[in-house]
Amino acid sequence: MADWTTDEMPRLNGKTVVVTGANSGLGFEGTRAFAARGATVVMACRSVDRAEDAADEIRADAGGEVDGDLDVRECDLASLDSVKAFAEELAADYDGVDVLCNNAGVMAIPRSETADGFETQFGVNHLGHFTLTGRLFDLLDAADGIGGDARVVTQSSGAHEQGEMDFADLNWEASYGKWKAYGRSKLANLLFAYELQRRLDAASGETDEADGPGIRSVACHPGYTDTNLQMRTAAESGNPLMKVGMKAANAVLGQAPEIGVEPMLFAATTDVDGGAYVEPGGLMNMRGHPTVGRSNDASYDRDDARKLWEYSTEATGVEYPL
Repeated sequence: MADWTTDEMPRLNGKTVVVTGANSGLGFEGTRAFAARGATVVMACRSVDRAEDAADEIRADAGGEVDGDLDVRECDLASLDSVKAFAEELAADYDGVDVLCNNAGVMAIPRSETADGFETQFGVNHLGHFTLTGRLFDLLDAADGIGGDARVVTQSSGAHEQGEMDFADLNWEASYGKWKAYGRSKLANLLFAYELQRRLDAASGETDEADGPGIRSVACHPGYTDTNLQMRTAAESGNPLMKVGMKAANAVLGQAPEIGVEPMLFAATTDVDGGAYVEPGGLMNMRGHPTVGRSNDASYDRDDARKLWEYSTEATGVEYPL
């Protein structure tokens, strides 16, 4: 497993994969890999123009046309209305979604709010993906999936270890620390991924196994990967020294995006258990090829996961049939 690479991905002809943030970084590399195996990849992006440019680059690198197909669609995770519209349009055009990669995110930015009034890191990284997964639940359940189950793959980060849940101030209205907020959003990703699997397991236990939801929820993190996420964080800071520092850190410590995306691809296409946490298997789990590991104890807190699920349902208005 520690030596797994994208060369071992199966053929994905006839499969539909949704990737958020598909126009850059890990989303771009994931889109390239899925399409190279024959999948139709729905590139769910805030900027259609940037996504179209990314799709053109992938096609050009493949010699003019990819093996699968690329479908660019607008999906702004900072707007619940945009997520709803994306899901409704997708349901009108597709019979199922075999893989959903909850990949997009923002990192350590100055405090701002989404269109719906949520702190942006929590709103985009967690609530946007909670909403998207719920809105696409029926399409996921209808799909053949990979190995018999559709996959929901939620991208977290090693920064979850610095995250703390404060249910009295989830949106950082009393105080705000941009790195603490990022850590909380990444911890929320894991609480959601594991709670989703627990609810899927419970739903399957209440029915005949063949009639239960055919969906598997898996979490992952990319290690320290050289993407434009770090440079965007530096630009948002307004500190030119931070930009220099991030660039140097990426050059010295960061692994290439085509390696950093492997945990997401492994989680999406191999026979990994629902509720697993896929991470790099190398130095300090920050580099190397994917392996199944364990996130921190806080991410498995069932009480926090239940509270977060209940808050997310009320805040977004999205009810899961679980």
